[in-house]
Order: sequence, then structure tokens, then C-alpha cells
Amino acid sequence: MNNESKGMLIGFIGILIFSLTLPVSKIAVLSFDPYFIAFGRAALAGLVALAYLLFKEEAMPSKVDLVKCGVIALGVVFGFPIFTTVAMTQGSSSHGAVILGMMPLATTVIGVIRFKERPSLGFWLVSLLGAAIVMTYAVIKNAGGFTRVDILLVLGGISACIGYVEGGELSRKMNPRAVISWALVISLPINLVVAYYLFDQAYTSAGSAAWLSFIYLSLFPMFLGFFFWYEGLAMGGIARVSQVQLIQPFCTLLAASVLLGDSLTWTNLLFAALVVSTVILGKKMLVKRSPS
Repeated sequence: MNNESKGMLIGFIGILIFSLTLPVSKIAVLSFDPYFIAFGRAALAGLVALAYLLFKEEAMPSKVDLVKCGVIALGVVFGFPIFTTVAMTQGSSSHGAVILGMMPLATTVIGVIRFKERPSLGFWLVSLLGAAIVMTYAVIKNAGGFTRVDILLVLGGISACIGYVEGGELSRKMNPRAVISWALVISLPINLVVAYYLFDQAYTSAGSAAWLSFIYLSLFPMFLGFFFWYEGLAMGGIARVSQVQLIQPFCTLLAASVLLGDSLTWTNLLFAALVVSTVILGKKMLVKRSPS
């Protein structure tokens, strides 16, 4: 198995972890303020990340790399959690899944602009085909209308893509686990202060489902999922591995059907098969990478 295949497989594990984010957030916002969830989950993840860095005795990154970690934090520690959690107070996780289906193409575009990866014309066409399939699905399911929730989801998706690209590239020279850990640690003071300010005493009586959801959001999509995702991006390339995200909307739909009772229809399954086909086809297309 070559590095690109390994990168896609490892990245897929991260995507499976990320795919539960919207359904679990939908459960959490029933009991907690969305901003408390966003900052609180980052605070808990940051404490765990700090413990990890101390245990592994990871060296302090250079000033340049710390700035990159700051960009990563803006994208995946602040931007994506805030926008998507607020969106889940009004929208459904199934709706969010299809809107975020544009993330693979956005990740590719940002990767090309930022790090001069050079996908072939065939790769671009397949990526656009995959995005078109997802958008067609969104039109069919949601009558083609864009709302405030859609705007929040798009902003969240763009934020995540920026963090993905910067983190994936930085992981080519740093331990991927350290990359996300430093991003969480440098933003920890802000997250602790804001989470403390937003904490409501009534949260102590929230049910077990609410707190388990909060803990999951803190430890898995905010922290452990990036162990796999950044390693996959670094190993297989941003343009290539980002296409695995095309499968995420349908993993989210399946999770929503299990956790929230959302219906899983034949239309969902048909579009899932079409999107997976574009991932397989895209893997065969040439992508030139700059040397690490």
C-alpha cells in the first residue's frame, strides 16, 4: 500500500470521528448554551492536550510554527465549533451534513492556493463532480433555499478547511498529534475564561446524555480525530486525502438516523454511492505535491 492509500485510510478514521459532530452537537444544545459548548469543549480538549504534551515531552515549536498553530486554532478550535454549534440550535444535523459536503472541494482549493499543490484537470473535474452531486442532493432535500443556518454552516466549513490545510501541511514536519495539541494549548487561556464565564449552575443537573455528548465533542472531534486526520493529510497530500470528506455527509446522515431517529432513505443511499464513486475515481487522478 503506497503513502496516498495509507493517508486516505488513516484520514477516513478521522472523518468517521468527525461525522458524529453535528448529531452529537444537536443533543448537547438541548441542555447547554451553544457558546458554552464551543468554548467548553475546547477548554477540556486543551487540558487533555496539555497533559499529552507534558507526558510526551514535546519540544516547543518555532515562532513560525506557533503562528501556524494559531491559524489552525482560529479555524478548528474557534471557527468551526462556534459556527456549527450555533447552527445546530436551529437547523438539523441532516441538513448540516449536506451543506458541509462542499468541504472537500474547499479544502482542495485552499490547499492549492496556500501550498501550491497542483491537481490535474481530471482531478478538478472529479472534485467538481463530487461537489455537484452533494449540492444536487442539498437542492432535492431542501428545495434549494439558503438560510441563516446555511450561512453559519458554510462559514464553519470554510473555517475548518483553513485549519485542515494548515494543520495537514505542518504535520509533514511535525508530529501530527503535537500540531493539534499546540493549537489547543495556545488557545486554552481564552477557552477557560470564556467557558467559566458562560457556565450556568443549572448545567450540573443536566442529564447523562448531555454530558456524554459534551465529553465526546471535547475529546474526539476536537482532539483525537485530528490525530488521524492530520497524519492522513500529511501522508497522502491535502488535495488527495481531502476527498475522503465527501463520505462524511453520509456518515453523518447514518449517525443522525441512529442517534436522533432521522430517516435514512433510498435517496440518501443512492447519493452516498455516487459520492463514494467520485472518491474512488479521484484517487486515480494525478496530483503533484511540493517537496516536504
